[in-house]
Amino acid sequence: MEAETQAHDDDKPAAHGNGDDHGDAGETSTDGGDTELHGLLAEFETPGALIAAARKVKNAGYTEFDCYSPFPVHGIDDAMGIKRTKLPLVVFGGGLTGLCGGLLLQWWMNAHNWPWNVSGKPTWSIPANIPIAYETTILLSVLTTFFGMWAANKLPQVWHPFFRLDRFAKVTDDGLFIGIEASDQRFELEQTKQLLVAAGATHVEECHTDARPEARTVPKAIYGVMIVLTVVALIPFALAFKARASKSSDPHWHVFSDMDFQPKAKSDQPFGEFADGRANRGEIVGTIARGNLRADDAYYRGLRDGQWITELPAAFKVDVDKLNRGQERYNIYCAPCHGFDGGGHGIVPERVALRGGAWEARNLVSSDSVAIKMPNGQLFNTISNGYNTMMGYAAQVPVDDRWAILLYVRALQRGQNATQAELPAGAQVR
Repeated sequence: MEAETQAHDDDKPAAHGNGDDHGDAGETSTDGGDTELHGLLAEFETPGALIAAARKVKNAGYTEFDCYSPFPVHGIDDAMGIKRTKLPLVVFGGGLTGLCGGLLLQWWMNAHNWPWNVSGKPTWSIPANIPIAYETTILLSVLTTFFGMWAANKLPQVWHPFFRLDRFAKVTDDGLFIGIEASDQRFELEQTKQLLVAAGATHVEECHTDARPEARTVPKAIYGVMIVLTVVALIPFALAFKARASKSSDPHWHVFSDMDFQPKAKSDQPFGEFADGRANRGEIVGTIARGNLRADDAYYRGLRDGQWITELPAAFKVDVDKLNRGQERYNIYCAPCHGFDGGGHGIVPERVALRGGAWEARNLVSSDSVAIKMPNGQLFNTISNGYNTMMGYAAQVPVDDRWAILLYVRALQRGQNATQAELPAGAQVR
């Protein structure tokens, strides 16, 4: 192979190193003056040659080197001795931090700083807090992955010393390179060149960087632009905070209307199209919505001729399934206050007592209970419309389920007030 040297302008100082030629594979680049050697860049013809050379460089003890190619080269990681990334462990730590932080945040707000009794439910429990904890886990994992990857790869790096070499531009097309940095403890210029040539390099070139301090200093104009852009970016946030702390009679800006403005009348607003000026027209007098006649007073209201019925309505068919349904609905809607046994010792009274309050739910099963003495129609009406501090459940529980709850309450009362004579042979009252 015929030797050649890389030409440079006559006014440039001599290159660092001895500048010996190594044929085409040993071609060198020379910069001079205020420059320092960054490393050597070697080009290879095929991916296989790149892998073999990377393995030789690694086996020679070099650690500060990298391979560059325009496409993924399978097997290059093993050849370079690249260890398994620690990023998964970092991401796991971030996710665990998000999980613990989300749980701690909810505990602090709901159970410590601002406890609130909602239907006797616990102020803090694991199942209720899983969705938020899951979201904070995902959030911290994603952020750790993104910024951890940048940090592990020393990003952002918008410039690299090898960009000074014209030949390195081939790396985006068909060039395969190995770059060894001069900071490597094993680096010695001539020995490293000879190693790369022996490894099959078709071209070896020195890379120099400008060592002058002013060349490595960010221009003041760049800092000025960054400060201006930062201030401009903060303006929308400042306007948002100002809007939250101020009052105005003007409507909010709607970038996306989301159907907020339509030619319609809302129920609580005046509407001049009607004589009374009301948008809410209410029910039309003398009319009943289709399917809401509910003419069976016994079934829908527990009444017959204006009196509470004592039996069960004919429209309610009693069987074991209805009793089981009543138990299920009772445990959902009634047990929190009245207890599973109907004795009035549910979780809500217990929590009131724990906080120093004094409130008891009505005992439904004792022999002197008002609930036992109530006719079926009156007890059904109480379940439907409530009584005293008890809310009505007509909106939540269908009519048939309310009768099923009544049926189960009667079963509880019967089971806890039975006499010895009413029990089967051999059974004992406890």
